[in-house]
Amino acid sequence: MATATRITGKSTTPTPTPAPATPGTKRPDLSERVSAWFGAHKQITSWVGAIVVVGGLLFVWQLSAKNRTEAAASRELQGARFAYENQNLPLAASELAKVIADYDGTNAAEEGRLLLGNVRLLQGQPQQAVTVLKDYAGGAGKAYRAQAYSLLGAAYENMGRFRDAGEAYETGSAAGRLDFLKAQLLADAGRAWTAAGDTAKAIADYQRIVKDYKDQAAATEARVRLAELTKGTVS
Repeated sequence: MATATRITGKSTTPTPTPAPATPGTKRPDLSERVSAWFGAHKQITSWVGAIVVVGGLLFVWQLSAKNRTEAAASRELQGARFAYENQNLPLAASELAKVIADYDGTNAAEEGRLLLGNVRLLQGQPQQAVTVLKDYAGGAGKAYRAQAYSLLGAAYENMGRFRDAGEAYETGSAAGRLDFLKAQLLADAGRAWTAAGDTAKAIADYQRIVKDYKDQAAATEARVRLAELTKGTVS
């Protein structure tokens, strides 16, 4: 009797071979793929959209609030300036101090601090002027820094602290954005150093004026002071 042969094992199905791309078929471009992604992730895109909208609204609100604060500070400063211009220095000082306290960080507060420092000097209160200006000057905005150091130097000079005055004037000159102001503050520094008995620093400041700012009005004074300090041996 013939013996039947039994074949065991798992049948295998051949893996289909990918059909070759049809010639001329165009792959979706980037914009289409991006659109498809957003279409498949609608929840994420809605969240992103909400965040963008909220962020935009918050920015607009903050900008509007800042503008309102600046406007209010400017009005208060105008009132203080009116008192100053009418020689009512006590009232001006009081109003300026209020502007500084209530609107710190605004342009009006920066201007108010400079004006208050000047008021204190006019009142013969240089120590109060130093209190107003010393901690402020180094962090003052670029538009106000040179003036702050100029007033601080004047306050020190009025107190007889000539070395401190010289340093303040020099720092103000370095912070100045206009040549005439840089030169004038160097001249002020030279005067302070002369009063302090430090002729070497005074001569250095005057020489710098003559060299770097020869076209400024302060150069004429610098040449005169140099002649006095050096007995005409250095120009």
